[in-house]
Amino acid sequence: MHLSRRQLVVTGLATLAPAPAAESPLALGHRRELFVDSFLIEKLAGAELRLGAPIDTGSAFAFDRPWEGRFCNYVTVIPDGDLVRLYYRGVPNAGADGRGDEVYCYAESPAGGTRFSRPTLRLHTVRGIAENNVILAGTPPLQHNFSPFLDTRPGVDPAARFKGIAGTQKSGLVAFQSRDGIHWAPLRPEPVFRDGAFDSQNLAFWSEAEQRYVLYYRTFKKINGTGYRWISRAVSRNFVDWENQGEMDFGQAPPEHLYTNQTSAYFRAPHLYVSLAARFLPGRQVLTEAEARSINVDPGYFKDCSDAVLLTSRGGTRYDRTFLDAFLRPGLGVENWVSRSNYPALNLIPAGPRHMAFYVVKNYGQPSIHLQRYTLRLDGFASLHAGYAGGEMITKLFTYGGSELTANFSTSAPGGLRFTLEDPSGAKLAASAELIGDEISRPVRWQEGANLGQWAGKPVRLRVALKDADLYAIQFR
Repeated sequence: MHLSRRQLVVTGLATLAPAPAAESPLALGHRRELFVDSFLIEKLAGAELRLGAPIDTGSAFAFDRPWEGRFCNYVTVIPDGDLVRLYYRGVPNAGADGRGDEVYCYAESPAGGTRFSRPTLRLHTVRGIAENNVILAGTPPLQHNFSPFLDTRPGVDPAARFKGIAGTQKSGLVAFQSRDGIHWAPLRPEPVFRDGAFDSQNLAFWSEAEQRYVLYYRTFKKINGTGYRWISRAVSRNFVDWENQGEMDFGQAPPEHLYTNQTSAYFRAPHLYVSLAARFLPGRQVLTEAEARSINVDPGYFKDCSDAVLLTSRGGTRYDRTFLDAFLRPGLGVENWVSRSNYPALNLIPAGPRHMAFYVVKNYGQPSIHLQRYTLRLDGFASLHAGYAGGEMITKLFTYGGSELTANFSTSAPGGLRFTLEDPSGAKLAASAELIGDEISRPVRWQEGANLGQWAGKPVRLRVALKDADLYAIQFR
């Protein structure tokens, strides 16, 4: 499913009637479901799916050490208890992928990840400096695009609590492991996967939903004579033996260069994979040569531009591109319109009881290169939205577990939401009181004290009426 606009909207339907049941009902169980796609939606009237609006909270880290520099990229953030761990490639000069002077570095922050600091590790001497935060050096090409993750598989060996993947087409992808996220060693000297181009940040993680490791990696695809940077996928039970599932499918979305995919299981709904991908437009030049000189960008890195887009997946080789508009535009200032800037880091992190954070590399190829922090409300990638005139949505048939419905929503002072639970024919089973306010998880109150437990496990629909309101997510429990 995709649209050419920022919203999915259907108008002109006065009263929505449920569609005849043509498929088996969706099994929601107790899962939190976000309104980022049309997975739950059967019909809309006067309502739309609308992208969230990230909030810029400022620079979180400057890549300003001699072993870092203007070509730092391929960033990963990992929330780990009271820490947020930061990993990134350091290299001050342009050059071939996988060369010997690239290093991988480590920094950390208290939970929330507002500002990061470098521990002095003394693991490698780089450019004559021993007191640094470098964790990988001297093993080209593996320090070009190292991408670690915290392995959440039940029963994982503590010595392999952290894992990672790195390599280029020449080397193949080599698997790494670590006990502490700082001291790393290859699982074996041979690569574990070879079927790709790999000239980008390739990534892996343990999928709770699929009960296996998943790998998203760089390939190329030719469409109507034009080559595009593409994404492919493989899966593994043990992180060593991989089944190549091949190219990802984007439905009817127009082909675009997606330079990094940054796919991860959303921490509040791990069955839903969220990708903040870097969309790259080669040859789309914005800056004049004079403007490029004014910001001291490398002469080879101002004749393209990039932004970030939102993709989602529920496993398998399909990405949903409901939204083709930018999730994050480059922004004010010519410094934001250079090649390979605005690349999101891998992973989102919790940032308190109401928000989450993500990071973006800004000012690529410039002395001012840094990592910018953005926040969203929890579940706030997108929402089901209706304006003051009001709107309505009816879901597909589904089953649920539990006896309570909670909602993540926001309204204006005169706005509100109402839920109606219906049977497959459209007959009302229960109607809610109006929800007014702005909350991450409010239990829905039902008129006449209806208990949803009596319909648990049975096919039902929800009808949602909105006025000047946004609904971000629902969950039965």
